[in-house]
This record gives sequence, C-alpha cells and structure tokens, in this order.
Amino acid sequence: MTPDRFVVVPAAYVFLLRDGALSSGSGGPEVLLQLRQNTGFMDDHWAAAAAGHVEKGETAYDAARREAREEIDVGDLALEFVTSMQRTRSGEPIDERVDFFFTTRSWSGTPRIVEPLKCAALEWFPLSALPDPVVPHELHVLHGIIGGEIASYTTFGFPGDNDE
Repeated sequence: MTPDRFVVVPAAYVFLLRDGALSSGSGGPEVLLQLRQNTGFMDDHWAAAAAGHVEKGETAYDAARREAREEIDVGDLALEFVTSMQRTRSGEPIDERVDFFFTTRSWSGTPRIVEPLKCAALEWFPLSALPDPVVPHELHVLHGIIGGEIASYTTFGFPGDNDE
C-alpha cells in the first residue's frame, strides 16, 4: 500500500420506514432506529436500525441486506437508494468514510434486537419527532429524507459543510 494513498471505509445503512399509526398521534411516516451501546462509536445515540461495513467482494446493496438480517432479523428488503456520503473526522484512514444510505418500506419478518450487547433499544419514531441524540451524519440524511430533497452525493465533516 502506498503510504499517501487515500483510503476510505465503506458502510451501508438501512432506514426502515412505515406509515405511522393514527393512535400514536403522528399519522405520518415513521423510522425504525436503534439505541447504540458498547460499540465504542456514538454509544447512547439513536442510529439506523441496520448498518455496517461493506465487506470485501460485497456490494453496498448486499451489505445493507446482510446487516438487516444480522442486526434486526428482517429479509427481502425492497431497498431504495437515498445517497452516498463522503465523510471525514480527523484525516486518519479509519475516519475517512463512504456511506451508502438506503430506505425500505417493504421487508419480511418482524424487526427485533439480535445483538443485545450492541443495541439497547429498537423503536419506531415519527420522522417529525426524532429522538435526541441521533448520530450526526445519519441525522443529516434523515433531515434530507424528511425534506424530500437530498442529493445523490453528499459530504459531511469537511470545511464548509453544514453539519448538524
């Protein structure tokens, strides 16, 4: 490996969406989020119900489907691509990321916590009333979904970004 070569770590994220129940007061779309714990990254923050690294030889779509099965035990996802996000934190290779975000409104199975050591809770939230805190770069994408406008390529953490 060339020492000065730019290296990124790819990851895939899945936001499960559903129409909210009128009894919950929202009636609008809801998103399934997990409360992270014991991961060493953004613990005690709400995050996509399923997410993880893209493995060697795997597409981002395949990674999204695998992570959904491994983390919340759902399959047959009808994935909709939302955006790819290039993000940075400190310039170290582990902090240079390319994330692929997907939504789905169709899947088989009932979402459940499969990794209780890493996930403290799994809950549906109205997109109009997200919990606090949400992992910042994921919140950026959720706001784009809420607003109905998000570019197919986004950045986060670079000078001049409007990070939230």
